[in-house]
Amino acid sequence: MPEVLEPTDAELAAIVRAMRVVAVLGMKDESRAGEPALEIPRMLVDRGVEVIPVNPTIARSLGRPAYATIADVPVPFDLLDVFRRAERVPAIVDEVLALPAERRPRVVWLQSGIRHDAAAARLRAAGITVVQDACLGVLAARYRGRSM
Repeated sequence: MPEVLEPTDAELAAIVRAMRVVAVLGMKDESRAGEPALEIPRMLVDRGVEVIPVNPTIARSLGRPAYATIADVPVPFDLLDVFRRAERVPAIVDEVLALPAERRPRVVWLQSGIRHDAAAARLRAAGITVVQDACLGVLAARYRGRSM
């Protein structure tokens, strides 16, 4: 398998500063307070990011309607933030690559503890930047001020 290149710190900073609309796959609702899949999106909202919940088990989160699948999201999004186990990543990549090219996110972000090099390589081959095993919340706190 070819080496998987990770974005540099400067590239990560640019990604975090440029994101405006983030779809959060596996986002929780307010009944799950304290869980990263709710608290990180909440922090993104506080920093001026539009967050779109994607989870078939919830109707709403943070006052926003939730969508069952990535394909159901009715607006373009810059970044897909993934809160799913690594073994689910190949199917997620299939969903992303099934989107029309103009609706695909520029970045797929696999949260801390989530890594799948083969799936990441497929996304990169399609021109999508991939971040693996990194906390978007930590980097957003570092690279974005409040309500940008």
